[in-house]
Amino acid sequence: MLDAVTAAGDRLVAASNGRIAFDARRALSRDDDLSLGEPGQWSPNRHCRLVRCRDGWMAVSLAREDDRDLVPAWTGAALDADPWEAVISAAPLRSGADMVAAGVELHLPVALVGETSPPAPSLLAKGAKSEGAVVDLSALWAGPYCGALIAEAGHRVIKIESPGRPDPTPQHTPRLDARLNGAKTRQRMAFDGGELLETIGTARALITSGRPHALARLGLDEARLFSLNPDLLWIAITAHGWRREAAMRVGFGDDCAAAGGLVRWNGDAPNFIGDALADPLSGIMAATLAIEALADGRRGLLDISLAGTAATFAKAMA
Repeated sequence: MLDAVTAAGDRLVAASNGRIAFDARRALSRDDDLSLGEPGQWSPNRHCRLVRCRDGWMAVSLAREDDRDLVPAWTGAALDADPWEAVISAAPLRSGADMVAAGVELHLPVALVGETSPPAPSLLAKGAKSEGAVVDLSALWAGPYCGALIAEAGHRVIKIESPGRPDPTPQHTPRLDARLNGAKTRQRMAFDGGELLETIGTARALITSGRPHALARLGLDEARLFSLNPDLLWIAITAHGWRREAAMRVGFGDDCAAAGGLVRWNGDAPNFIGDALADPLSGIMAATLAIEALADGRRGLLDISLAGTAATFAKAMA
């Protein structure tokens, strides 16, 4: 694993003309004591589990209370059943494809192990080499890490947070927040207001980590933003991709790592090999491609998915 991350780091450092000091082990660490366990069939944070279905394995994340509340509708279990027991009991009776399809319909973060292939590169048009800032609307780990690396490469990055839905990282993992956001200018601004649109209109690049339909409800859709700023580089980080059915799927670092096949097999059973690996790996990949695109004056939408990034690293490790 570290060899593949080190190789990716070498490309990142080269893209930044040596400005970025990259350490593979630190890149994969949250920098906070979350009392993490050893990876196995449970993720280190114990929010995601690899579950055997009738014909294979799936990854299920149940970190959010809303997701746990949906387990009875997904599995047919009693309303007062333990969510994990319900999933583990129901899965062997159904195919993995059926279980995941039903979970996806409920917007649960579920995936088949190894379902995702490395994606094709995004096609970016030639644009202008403007000096505008990089606007970071993302939250949690992958998007903010991308922004942190872009800032370390010498670009001005503005971290914009919604007053109504602030990023929880400062409260949950303050040291990680300092590493991800400490070099950025922080501003609070409504995501559905004119002030944000004005800011994006003069930006060189934009980082988001929301699904396209959720951003569109805030007025942040492709047609509008590229009309306001034709030379914008939009770094769109999602769980499974920006286009078509994948755009509706929910996912997090552990289940998306499993979707990309970034697991270690112990006989016929998969095991996690790290903590939410798809998050930091996607941050590295997104930042590398973005820094290269900025240097080359590229514009357009850079589609980075957690699952696709995991698949790319899994292939590199094969």
